[in-house]
Amino acid sequence: MATPCVPDASAEANKAIRRFMAARTGRPLTADEQDEYERLLAAWAEATRR
Repeated sequence: MATPCVPDASAEANKAIRRFMAARTGRPLTADEQDEYERLLAAWAEATRR
């Protein structure tokens, strides 16, 4: 019996961080972007604890 594929929350959060940062390559983050980055990082950290 095959096990259904369940997305790994930490991997998904990591991908979101990578996409976010790739879109901003070569320039510093604005204050709003820094807030968003910190939110994404917190989501990743929470996912790694599960």
